[in-house]
Amino acid sequence: MATVVRGVILVGHGGIPKGCPQELVTKLKRLEAQRRAAKMPPSPEERELDNKIRQWPRTPETDPYQSGLEAVAAQLRANLGEVLFAVAYNEFCAPTLEESVVDLIKKGATHITVTTTMFTPGGSHSELEIPEILEQLRKQYPDIALRYAWPFDMNLIAAMLATQVKQF
Repeated sequence: MATVVRGVILVGHGGIPKGCPQELVTKLKRLEAQRRAAKMPPSPEERELDNKIRQWPRTPETDPYQSGLEAVAAQLRANLGEVLFAVAYNEFCAPTLEESVVDLIKKGATHITVTTTMFTPGGSHSELEIPEILEQLRKQYPDIALRYAWPFDMNLIAAMLATQVKQF
């Protein structure tokens, strides 16, 4: 019987770091829109721009979103016990979901659960992009159990928000 090694990935949206030229982001978003309209894979130019923005130097001052997600990730990791853990970003920041899945597989994960900070229905990242990426990864890694812990129970989200509001 094979050993089960669990992994968890927390996916955040990703932010544009201060100092990253806006024209790079504008060009990337234009190329993405053209590609999606044409239903084509990313061009080399789009991949290069995406990578350049994702690899842009970051500090808590230049990318408070990343440092905030990392803080949530540290708390989540502490509450999960013995699992391999990674963070991933939908856009603008590294690593990608694909990169984090591959990293956990290389570390021995056989069962990976992906969750996101994007709680509400209706978002393209949480409803479309993450499931599409996971479907492609399932084809690449058929022996790995890849689960997506989404959609969220809206009662649990409302209870969490109520607890937060009551503190104020």
